Amino acid sequence: MSAPRRLKIGITCFATFGGSGIVATEVGLAMAARGHEVHFIARALPIRLDPATPGVTFHEVVEPDHDVLQPDGAYPIALASKIIEVTRCYRLDVLHVHYAVPHATAAWLARAVLGPEAPGLMTTLHGTDITLVGADATYLPITRFSVLQSDAVTAPSAFLRETTYQRLDLPRTLPIAVVPNFVDTAVWHPPLGPRRAPLAELFADLPDSDAVLVHVSNFRPVKRIADVVAVFQAVHAQRPARLLLIGDGPDCALAEELLAAAGLQDRVAFLGRQEHFALWLGAADAFLLPSATESFGLAALEAMACGVPVVASDVGGLPEVVVHGETGLLAPVGDVLALAQHVLWLLADEPRRLRFAAASVRRVREVFRAASAVDSYEAGYRALLAGRDA
Repeated sequence: MSAPRRLKIGITCFATFGGSGIVATEVGLAMAARGHEVHFIARALPIRLDPATPGVTFHEVVEPDHDVLQPDGAYPIALASKIIEVTRCYRLDVLHVHYAVPHATAAWLARAVLGPEAPGLMTTLHGTDITLVGADATYLPITRFSVLQSDAVTAPSAFLRETTYQRLDLPRTLPIAVVPNFVDTAVWHPPLGPRRAPLAELFADLPDSDAVLVHVSNFRPVKRIADVVAVFQAVHAQRPARLLLIGDGPDCALAEELLAAAGLQDRVAFLGRQEHFALWLGAADAFLLPSATESFGLAALEAMACGVPVVASDVGGLPEVVVHGETGLLAPVGDVLALAQHVLWLLADEPRRLRFAAASVRRVREVFRAASAVDSYEAGYRALLAGRDA
């Protein structure tokens, strides 16, 4: 029996500090590790992509500087043009785009130009492309069209799959496969040394009795940063606590203002955007994620992989990741008091917290294995290739 064909895969994603770009990058790196040829086609280098990785090539999308095409408006056209160029040069078998608009839209345009030589198209939905962009009456028709024009569609959670059917009024005959997000447990794992040792460089005087909470996000309004601060303040009122804030975004300044007003700025470490923060994450006692909505919650999965119980909103796809009462605790969106009480209950008994931590690591390794997700994507690619060849 001959060996499976080596695939030529194009991947398009956003390069920002967010779950969709991280997942897309991890999928591409995993495919390259399996011997496939992977081409990233994006506006900028994805945050976790090393372009020197064997089997990986990065193609930058550059918008034309024309008066009639303002930079933001030119991106989908420039992306479609780059997809055409890369496909013709490297004869791509499949194009895997992350986000319906503008990526699946640009891919459809490129395929219309390419005709018979067009690669198969898989679109992975990640959340705001459906719950925010797709819910906007202005963009709903093009979002729906872009999804329908895809050869295969995936979503990271059953919540997002159902939301997509409802928001876009899609026929149930259109299959949307649920492929959960994943983490590399070789990177995201509990600390191998003293758990709190990394905190010494952040806090000069950190008693063992101080609780350490952590939040990681892109600091957009949907993350409810004010609630992160309010939960921390409520916890600190009951027992001394510290807070790690990892990431950056529009509401970072809001966090600074609220913490200063509460007189807690000296008990907080702002770490900004970080590519590698597993050690700091693993040093915390609990992870806060009081989001207004989460289609999956990759940040929660990373925390669980590092042995950190999650206290989060009971919303969207989060209950599919965090098992209430086993790997973390959930509360209604905006219920700061309940979230704070969950943290205090969890940290009041160290053996209890350790049970939650161990259960979190076990769930990640049993349910959210990288190999399972990558197997699903690779099987999908091969099905698209077989269909195109036929």
